[in-house]
Amino acid sequence: MLTLVTGVTGQVGRRFVPRLLAQTRPEERVRVLVRDAARGEPFAELGAEVVVGDLRDAEALGKAVAGVDAVVNVAASFRGVPDDEAWAVNHDAAVELGRAALAAGVRTFLQVSTALVYGVGRGRPLTEDDESRPGGPMWGAYTESKARAERELLALEGLDVRVGRLPFVYGEGDPHLAQSLIWARDWAATQRLHMGHHMDVAQGLLRVLHAPGTAGRIYNIADDAPVTAVELHQLNGVEIPEELYTRADPDPWFGITSTDRIRRELGYRPVYPSVYAARDAGAL
Repeated sequence: MLTLVTGVTGQVGRRFVPRLLAQTRPEERVRVLVRDAARGEPFAELGAEVVVGDLRDAEALGKAVAGVDAVVNVAASFRGVPDDEAWAVNHDAAVELGRAALAAGVRTFLQVSTALVYGVGRGRPLTEDDESRPGGPMWGAYTESKARAERELLALEGLDVRVGRLPFVYGEGDPHLAQSLIWARDWAATQRLHMGHHMDVAQGLLRVLHAPGTAGRIYNIADDAPVTAVELHQLNGVEIPEELYTRADPDPWFGITSTDRIRRELGYRPVYPSVYAARDAGAL
């Protein structure tokens, strides 16, 4: 079995690939797509095949998927990029990768997505059967492009597409936790963020990738304990702005997801059920 992974130099991909390689069997191989050969060297040292090319280049896609059995599309463009770039990577390239995979006879396609595609909250934890409702504080080109890519990939006939929706990802030196204050400083004190440690994101994606009978299924991946804006400041060792206590949370269930499906169907249990468990284990 040969698995292609994209987006391997990003925060999620660079931590996912070593875990994928660590659990491969003798007959299994991993291929990574990178734009810069030098950035592929760490993965080559771990045993991965490296293909150099741009995800937005049709010729590169054909080369990348040749002989592949499964694709894990981790690639994403967000946080400060122009809207046209977000659409080009998150939607256009993702869908073209799916079509290239279908044409090449790839059996399985795992699309790595985001829980932000749900849009506004529902007054309860969000489930995979909830439709996307555009809106909410984080809606924009990134979210909309990811949502549309999901729909179009799942509609490809003849390709086993499954989707893993990620929370706010942190841990193992990822600066994401500190970056959370970009938003949290403007929140209400009780406003919550649902998170997931890199180890648990990788474990969830690996379960979705390898589980039989999950074609067309969507799975939320997250920990057990969303944290408040106050806690985010405390975790970062930053003074809590007094204004937090004067604000009201406009959508208390925004971004809070249910993990019942992945628990029941795939046996997922977070190694770090909370950011505090990760902190105490020295895994931040």
